[in-house]
Amino acid sequence: MLVSAFLLTSCTTSGSGGDDAGDSSQSPAPRSTRTATEPSEKKLTERAQAALAAVSSGTLVEAGVERVTDGIHTEPGLSEGKTYRLKLVCVGSGSAELEFVPANAGTAATVPCDESVVQQRVTADELVRINVAGAKGATGVIAWQIDAP
Repeated sequence: MLVSAFLLTSCTTSGSGGDDAGDSSQSPAPRSTRTATEPSEKKLTERAQAALAAVSSGTLVEAGVERVTDGIHTEPGLSEGKTYRLKLVCVGSGSAELEFVPANAGTAATVPCDESVVQQRVTADELVRINVAGAKGATGVIAWQIDAP
């Protein structure tokens, strides 16, 4: 009788997704499959932020992390006549393209998604827009930071 009750409890608990010690060995697989993308993106974000922190210098002006598929589109509040340092790192696969509007605010570049940090000088002679778009099929995250010297 005790075995029957345990099996009933085990089946009920397994079906509800609880973390009871009586869960069958089959229940962890669906649980990890459902949440596999969340920890992966979190880990990629942590790696990207660590790469930027390793080359940090100056005073932080603005920073962020975006999915490669979403890209970066920002108009940072930069002071006219000043020069800033933009740092980008993409963690994942593929690459992304960096562009500035106006084009003379910085140099367009390819950002590989291999955890290498790409640095650009940004000159703020007027309102600057920074755009980073993932290449076709690129995945992962892009972290960026703008520092004042």
